[in-house]
Amino acid sequence: MSRIGRAPIEIPAGVTVSIDEENLVHVKGPKGELARKIRPEMKITVEGNVLTVTRPSDNKTHRSLHGLSRTLINNMVVGVTTGFSKNLEINGVGYRAAKQGKALNLSLGYSHPVIVEPPEGISFDVPTATSIVVNGIDKELVGAIAAKIRGYREPEPYKGKGIKYAGEHIRRKEGKAGAKGKK
Repeated sequence: MSRIGRAPIEIPAGVTVSIDEENLVHVKGPKGELARKIRPEMKITVEGNVLTVTRPSDNKTHRSLHGLSRTLINNMVVGVTTGFSKNLEINGVGYRAAKQGKALNLSLGYSHPVIVEPPEGISFDVPTATSIVVNGIDKELVGAIAAKIRGYREPEPYKGKGIKYAGEHIRRKEGKAGAKGKK
């Protein structure tokens, strides 16, 4: 058995989970509502405030889907109760971020500002000019938007300039050698 797949999901107070006959899981909580279709082979049962996912057999496909299905549902429950966030840091002279209404205005050394419009369910916070926080209830969407923002100016290996995740280690390279003393 999958250790992740067989772990039950505790449904907190204020969260409702409903499953229809096509394995479409709806999770509604204080922060919003999420829905996701889970593969029909997986059997999802709700008893009281505990949700469990079981698999029909031990074949390889069912084993791999077991833990995945449980984790996707758990992420939905956590998302509607506490939400998810990704922190980004900006390094570089003149590189900065600012909020423009709901949108994010990035100055990244290009000849034009980069404007990022948040999709439905995503919000941006800019605590300082060199840090960005992406918030939302859908873990997958939060990660995708953070990766998109990081992609506008990925950190380069020589000086580390660019946008990186908070806590990310950038592998640094040594600069060009042998140019000292030549004129």
